[in-house]
Order: sequence, then C-alpha cells, then structure tokens
Amino acid sequence: MFKKFILGNGVRVVCEHIPFVRSVSLGIWVRTGSRDENMKNNGISHFIEHMLFKGTEKRSAAVIAETIDNIGGQLNAFTGKECTCFYAKILDEHLDIAIEVLSDMLFNSLYAKKDITVEKKVILEEIGMYEDAPEELVHDILSEAVWEGSAIGYPILGTRKSLRGLNRDYILDYIKGRYTPENTVISIAGNYDEEKLSEMLERYFGSWKAEKNAEINVETVEFKPGLSIKEKDTEQVHICIGFDGVENGNEKLYPLLAVNNIFGGGMSSRLFQKIREKKGLVYSIYSYPTAYNDVGLFTVYAGMKPEQLNEVISLVYDEVRFLLKKGISSQELEKTKEQLKGNYILGLESTSSRMNSIGKSELMLGYINTPEEILNKIEAIDMEGVNKIIRDVFNLGQKGVSIVGNLKQGFDKKILEL
Repeated sequence: MFKKFILGNGVRVVCEHIPFVRSVSLGIWVRTGSRDENMKNNGISHFIEHMLFKGTEKRSAAVIAETIDNIGGQLNAFTGKECTCFYAKILDEHLDIAIEVLSDMLFNSLYAKKDITVEKKVILEEIGMYEDAPEELVHDILSEAVWEGSAIGYPILGTRKSLRGLNRDYILDYIKGRYTPENTVISIAGNYDEEKLSEMLERYFGSWKAEKNAEINVETVEFKPGLSIKEKDTEQVHICIGFDGVENGNEKLYPLLAVNNIFGGGMSSRLFQKIREKKGLVYSIYSYPTAYNDVGLFTVYAGMKPEQLNEVISLVYDEVRFLLKKGISSQELEKTKEQLKGNYILGLESTSSRMNSIGKSELMLGYINTPEEILNKIEAIDMEGVNKIIRDVFNLGQKGVSIVGNLKQGFDKKILEL
C-alpha cells in the first residue's frame, strides 16, 4: 500500500513499502518535457537531463557514476513529452547514498560551459543515430503531423538548430521556471526504513526553495489529419497510422487497452496473425495507445519491403473496417481482460515499475489508484464501453499517416485516402 506525504517546501513524496525484497527504487520526477518548450529552445528538457550527470561542485561525472556503481546500483534518467525523471535502483541498505547523490545532481550541478559544448556534440550524435533508425523516426514524424503547430509534436531530442542556440544562461533560466518544489514528485518503492525515510528526504530536499513560480503549460492541442513522408534509402519502408486517442486519466483508456490487445497489441492479435503470420508481408506490426495530459493517440506501426506497402495499408484498413462492423466477441473480451490483469500484476513484482507507476501518476494526475482499484477497472470493462471506444477512435476519415523509407515506383498515395 502506498503512502503520500509532503515535505515542508511542497515537494510531494509517494512511497510503497515492499518488505519482502532487498532492492529499492528512487525517482525524482519533474513536470517538464518537450511540450513545455518552444521552437527556439526545443530539446532543452532533454539537454538538462544530460547535464545533471556531468558533474557537481563535489563530484565529477566519473565520480557520480562510480558512487552508484561501487554499491552495485543503477543510475539513469529519461525525458518525455511531459516529464523528466532521474532515478536509481540500489540495495535497501544504500538508499541514503542514492538520495544524497540524486539531490547533489539536482541542486549542485555545474552546467560548465565546456560541458555544454561537449554535450551538444553528444546529443547531435544522438539525433543522427535516431534519424538512422527509421523504425523509431516514423513515430516522431507522426506526432509532428497530427499535432502540427503544437509543442507536443516537437521531438524530445530537439533539432540541430535549436540545440546550437542553447547556452548556460538560457538553461539556468529554464531550470528556475520548471524545476521547482511544487513541480516535483519523489517516488520510492521497495524495502526501506519508514521511520528514517522522511527525515532523510527532508534533510536533502527540504531546504529547496523556488526562485520563481513554476511555469504552467496552457496549450490547447488539436488532432489534425495529415500525411508526412520522409524519403530515406532503406531496405524496408516504415509506416505509422494514427487516430485521435484518449487522454491520461480518462476511464475510456481501459476499454481502449482491451481493444488494442485484440487488434494489434501482441503476437496473438488480429494484425499480427493476419498480416505477418498468414500473409508474411511484414516482419513487425503492432498497435499501441499513448496518453498525455489532455490528448491521446492510437498508433498502428508496420515495417515491410517497399513493394508490399500498398497491400499492407489496404489490409490494415480492412481490419479497422472489420473492427468497426463486427467489434469483438465476448470471449475475446474476457481473454483480453485476463491478459491485462496478468500483465499488470506481473509488473507489480518490480520495484522499478512500481516507482514509475506511482511517481508518474502523482505527478501527472495528482492521485494514485491502488492495485485493487486498477484490477477493478479492468474487470469493469464491458461490451458497451468497448463498442463506444471503437466508434470514437477508429475513424478512417480522421487519421494521420507517416512514412519513412525508400518509396519505390508503384506506391499509390490514393490508397491512404481509403
């Protein structure tokens, strides 16, 4: 069972004591990501994530890594469209070390000009690597197409132009506006001393004061049907077909997860069985929902030889039409509910996944559902909710399409309009 308390300066803490494990996962969650940026500073959230590992007043980058490596722990971070997380997983006896190191990184990083120069080169290489991975790039291009003009469609890594414009003053000013106590959640899951935890967190985080109020994103996002094609000399062509989805916290997300399992969520799904197993037209095909604060996306991805593209698109559309016409059976619904419950329960066995779940939920929604509540929501999925979400999401007349690859002669753009 998780607990929540608030430090004296407003930092929220959510924790779940799991006494039968020997590990503990700790995450520092900050509500800032690429959708809080503009065209000029796009990529700054991800850049700051990198800079926190480059050295503090008392630790070099190497010493930061060694401090956690020497106790057999893991230290890492990630940036998303709406949040940034710095986290560690260690043995329970070393929780105090992880808390001290993460607080040192957060409050005492140097942001040295020479490190900024070096890290720009690193991230420019990361952008190049990403652009050389068309199976990844095609998803970003879809976001840019359907959310054109909105920051939520910006790439998390930024662009070459925006990165070159970043400087130390710009970075520090952004941190003042986004890295604030009320914009931060600390999440902990695993085995720890409950009596000592609040004292340790207050000691290392309690004196943190905001220099100015957190900047709040008030952007309105609108889904825009569209087509984005990026020609690249690749063996395969990669395509994403996106539909307007469901936002984070919406109860309709549960029936959508059930539909996704059946439609394209795994190896037993309709898309995989028909287009890969029976037809042999693709190596990879799947679907997935993405949920953000006020908007969502449902995406179908496939990778294939260029000459198979027309047929694969046609078959995906056929499966969408079949889903709209016939829906799913009661037997399929019961099966997918068991899959969802099983996947969720298995995830509870990892301290990392529990830390992620409670931390992100508190940060983005302001509340946390208990495991029992989640399982009850899954069990409550019914045919009425499923049929409604199918009608709401799977609209072939309102879709976005992105394609990356070598579009050889014979590709017919008209097929995308079906």
